[in-house]
Amino acid sequence: MYNAGPGRIQFTGSGRVLTDVLLAGAVLLGSSVQWLTGMGFALVAVPALVLLLGPAQGVVLANCAAGAICLVGLAGGWRRVRPAAMVPLCVAAACTVPAGTWLTRQLPESWLLLVMGTLVTMAVLLVMRGARVSTLRGIRGAIAAGAVGGFMNSAAGVGGPPFSLYAVNADWTVREFVPNAMFYGVVVNAFSVASNGVPELSTRRWVAVLAAMTAGGFIGRGLASRIPERRARSLVLLLALTGGVTAVGKGFWGL
Repeated sequence: MYNAGPGRIQFTGSGRVLTDVLLAGAVLLGSSVQWLTGMGFALVAVPALVLLLGPAQGVVLANCAAGAICLVGLAGGWRRVRPAAMVPLCVAAACTVPAGTWLTRQLPESWLLLVMGTLVTMAVLLVMRGARVSTLRGIRGAIAAGAVGGFMNSAAGVGGPPFSLYAVNADWTVREFVPNAMFYGVVVNAFSVASNGVPELSTRRWVAVLAAMTAGGFIGRGLASRIPERRARSLVLLLALTGGVTAVGKGFWGL
């Protein structure tokens, strides 16, 4: 049995086991996607995490998990990081992370779900279109993408789409995109964790999350050579869009 709170699904008794299973499943899926495509953990996992844990705890767990995955993934590709682009991106993100944290502490949970779901949905639609925007090029584009990404990451756990749009407009190849996306993920999530704190999970849930992240890494790496990149990214965006719309609906339901 469960009680539905305004911003989360709250299980009682044996239903808590189901919550743990769903939590691990969301992290497993997000981790697999991150290793498969180089991005997407937050887009796929955040809607489920905020429904299970509430907006605040769901976002900080996404920040911690995504940052850890990016740190491990960066180990093999750090030499391909582009400092000229990443420095303004990361500095701009650092400046706007506190604003995102402030927003999450001011809004009721139902409104936070609406904001998060809307940000995810809009970001996915923009990435699907591969939007070409002249202002998202060069140093000015890096600053703009970093500023928006930092705010979105700390407020909703989804700072990747602005970076993806910057990379599209910079005509980066996949080989260039992945290590720089990993570097950006490490930095922006570190800022977000410093600003938002770490999630308050029981030891049992931390063990489940870590196990799911590890299993997701093996699954994602195993699928990377079998699934065409274009198809994998389309699947990621479809899952993210579904999650974003679901979060919006849950937010409306709780108003």
